[in-house]
Amino acid sequence: MSLASPLASPLAHPLSAVRQRIAQAAAAAGRDPHSVTLLAVSKTFPAEDIARAAALGQTAFGENYVQEAVDKIAALRPDWPALQWHFIGPLQSNKTRDVAEHFDWVHSIDRLKLAQRLSDQRPAELDPLQVCIQVNVDSETTKSGVRPEDASALAAAVAALPNLRLRGLMCIPAPREGLDAQRAPFARLRALRDAIAAEHGLTLDTLSMGMSADLEAAVLEGATIVRVGSAIFGARPALGAKA
Repeated sequence: MSLASPLASPLAHPLSAVRQRIAQAAAAAGRDPHSVTLLAVSKTFPAEDIARAAALGQTAFGENYVQEAVDKIAALRPDWPALQWHFIGPLQSNKTRDVAEHFDWVHSIDRLKLAQRLSDQRPAELDPLQVCIQVNVDSETTKSGVRPEDASALAAAVAALPNLRLRGLMCIPAPREGLDAQRAPFARLRALRDAIAAEHGLTLDTLSMGMSADLEAAVLEGATIVRVGSAIFGARPALGAKA
């Protein structure tokens, strides 16, 4: 599914604008912009939109809904075999096989049972599945994620599984107004990641944090992956919240 004239794409300007925001935030933090991966959150958008973004050089895409994602991966893989697929939503046990077989990353590990199933179901011919532990940094009852005080034990257990590679932590904090307020939960996640790495002797190089409204704050606090959907693809249908 290749598309002509990428510069004429309706995604050219918004994608460029997001990349510029990342570059400016990285410069303000004294960081290399290339140390921040832009994950385009393509959930609910059609494969054609992903192909348009891929034609503009975007390679990493985030999905929340397993069957929708598997269908899009199958449609796009023949023309775009190098795309990287990240599962970023809540994951049910009965969906782990599809995720283990089709995705490169999972950001939303919040219990050991899920991690064990993903490890057991990862095909032997594929590289280890790259994973992050989702931390509920604000202790919100409506959000997934392990409690911060339980993250260390879960990290140690996940890191020991044979077909997974634990890369770091992910969070979706409650919305906040103002840069300083937005930075606070991201700073907590960074400190937690560093403490877990030191406690268990783990190499944890990933902080998946920051979305369309707060990516600058996340980059300032060390985000290595920012998950941006609406600022690239526009408003979503009513199904699913903005990323």
